[in-house]
Amino acid sequence: MTKDVLVSLKGLQFEETSGGDEIETITRGEYYKKKNSHFVLYDEVMEGCAGTIKNVIRFGEKELNLTKKGIVNTHLVFEENKKSLTTYSTPFGNLMMGIETKEIEMEEEENQIVMKVDYAIEVNYEYLADCTITIDIRPAEAEVFPFS
Repeated sequence: MTKDVLVSLKGLQFEETSGGDEIETITRGEYYKKKNSHFVLYDEVMEGCAGTIKNVIRFGEKELNLTKKGIVNTHLVFEENKKSLTTYSTPFGNLMMGIETKEIEMEEEENQIVMKVDYAIEVNYEYLADCTITIDIRPAEAEVFPFS
């Protein structure tokens, strides 16, 4: 895998009343591997707010950590069959988030890494939704579009 990558982040949220909502973001980032951990760094802009969010994704076979710093601050931990709590700080206030990770799948090839995480999310100790996030990492010069 090259240092310069394209990262597709596709989230799907299943709510009891409204069905599923899917959001996909594709951005440039930097990739590197240190020992058994993979790292992806990328910047994010939050609509309606000045400034950026620096994101670091660290992942391995059965865990994923997402750290956000800037106008939003949090450290989300996804470990298969475990629950974690964190504070999600935004310009609009803080939220207590619970993440119960059900399953993590990782497929690694020479020029592509795909992570899929199934989890339930709570906000302020109340169940909100079942969610899936898929992270697809490819070299920036990849010619295969759109992401599958």
